[in-house]
Amino acid sequence: MINISYNNWSSMSDTALSETIGAFVKQHRLQQNKTQKEVSKAAGISRSTLSLLERGETVTVSTLIQVLRILDLLHIMEAFKVPDQLQEISPIAYAKLQKNKRQRARSKNNDSTKNNEVSW
Repeated sequence: MINISYNNWSSMSDTALSETIGAFVKQHRLQQNKTQKEVSKAAGISRSTLSLLERGETVTVSTLIQVLRILDLLHIMEAFKVPDQLQEISPIAYAKLQKNKRQRARSKNNDSTKNNEVSW
């Protein structure tokens, strides 16, 4: 199992990322006290495929999803959620907001000098 804490996922190799995912799956399987045979049967995959996943070998995304489902870990899929299009601001609405924004700043010195001027 990998005990290294990575702060920069993008600097990791594909192999290291796969091994990290495999270690995650294995750790959660063991915490739930489930054997590879139990999980693989419930997921509809072979035990050797689950073993490959846990070792960080190449498996399909579908296999990973099936295993996450069996281990009740689908909540990690939130990281892949794309924001709803309705929540994003449209270009027209953005332009209207920009139209109402202040375009120039007025100098405070100019205002105060006008008020302090004495007319003779």
